[in-house]
This record gives sequence, C-alpha cells and structure tokens, in this order.
Amino acid sequence: MGITQPLASLEEWDDEIKERYKPGKAQEDFRNYGDGVHPRVREFYRLNHTNQTYDFAMQKRAEYLPLKRTEMGIWEAMEFLNTLVDDSDPDTDLSQIEHNLQTAESIRADGHPRWMQLTGLIHDLGKVMWIWGEPQWAVVGDTFPVGCAWSDKIVFPQFFDDNPDKNRPEFQTECGIYERNGGLDKVNLSWGHDEYLYHVTKDYMPEPAQYMIRYHSFYPAHREGAYDHLMNDHDREMFAWVRQFNPYDLYSKGLAKPDPVALRP
Repeated sequence: MGITQPLASLEEWDDEIKERYKPGKAQEDFRNYGDGVHPRVREFYRLNHTNQTYDFAMQKRAEYLPLKRTEMGIWEAMEFLNTLVDDSDPDTDLSQIEHNLQTAESIRADGHPRWMQLTGLIHDLGKVMWIWGEPQWAVVGDTFPVGCAWSDKIVFPQFFDDNPDKNRPEFQTECGIYERNGGLDKVNLSWGHDEYLYHVTKDYMPEPAQYMIRYHSFYPAHREGAYDHLMNDHDREMFAWVRQFNPYDLYSKGLAKPDPVALRP
C-alpha cells in the first residue's frame, strides 16, 4: 500500500466518521478524539492535513472543473465506482452501489421528495477520482476552508503544523482571504469528492440538494458549528438540509442490504 493510500479502502474513512458521531457519544469523547483511532486512519488525516493547501485546491479545481474528464450515466458511474470495494476492509461488506442505494432507500422510506432520494443515490459518485489516480486524502476526508485559519474543531488539528500554508500569514487569520459573513459560495474548501460532484450536478439539482452534495463532508461546520463567521444567513438556512441529510449518509449502513437488480430501473 503506497504512502498516499494508507486506508484499506475509502469506506474506512466513512466508518470512522460513523463511530465519531455515534448517537449518544459524549462531546468530551470527541475532544479526546484520536486515542482509539486505527493507525491507518490517523496516517490518512496526517497526509490530508499536510497536503491540502490552498494552492493544491486551486490546482485541482483547474484540472477537474472544466468537466472534460469523461461522460457516463448514473448507473454506469456507480458500477465504475464499485471497483473500489476492497476485501481487506473488515468493517464493511457493502459495495458502493449498495451503500448509495441504502442511503436513497432510507430517504424514500421516510417519505422525502424524489430529488432528495436522488441526492442520496449519487452523493458519493465523486469518489471516482480515486480510480483516476488521486490519493485517498484528495478524495475523502472532512473538508475545511483553505485560505484562512484552521479551526480547532477539525479532527487532528495538530497535523496542520506541517502544512505549508502555515507559513503564509495571509492565510492565518480567522477570515483569511475571505470576507466575514460573505457566504460559503465565495469560500474555497479543501479538494474532495464533494466539491467535484457538486460542479458536475449543480445545473440539474435543486439548491438544497446542491448544499447536501457540496457540504456533506464539511463536518467542522455542520456538526461542530465552526466557520459560522464565513457563512451568510442563506448558508445557515440551507445547512438545515445538510444536517437533515447527514444521518441517512452515516447510519443507513446498518440496515438490510438493498437489491441492486430489483431496484435498477
């Protein structure tokens, strides 16, 4: 396993998030976060926090956001993504298709609108970047703003000590290069599957779905309350949708496996 690929599979990050925010877990347990985390996950965060710089995020936006990489349908993309399943991960035997269907089916079972069911189905499809050769730390992981000071609400904040942006004073103030309460749409986040898929789908999905897709890994904000100073009132209103979506993403894995053949149109 290469140094840029410390996780046994991308699902290992998903499982860590699920454990971190397990219902009923005390807040002080989060503050002591890291003591019981698998060394692979710890190494993943070290690489993520060291390498996710402002310049790296801008480079990846320039590379991916012209959206010229490929064209494929949703089911084709899910089947392509299914090659990410790794038998070395003991914590899950769900394929990517099954997890996406499980999320969508849980949303449907609770009576939410079809656009939200679709959001659940496609929300992780940006992970195809790993198949295209991106390191794990550039595909998954908690997202956070680049170009301003890092919040201590981000897990393993000590790993930012080796991030080159620490030596750029313009990035080390609370707002950095951004306007206070100027809105998240003007803020650049660390690069990952959320941002990529948001740009792929934004012209076709309603605004609440766009927020769910773009910010579902922005745990420092939607679970920990950080970076409110960068949000405007519209962001705060829309984040209610992100928080509504989050439990379906995190906790649907424990439900019965869906049947992809039966559910495919």
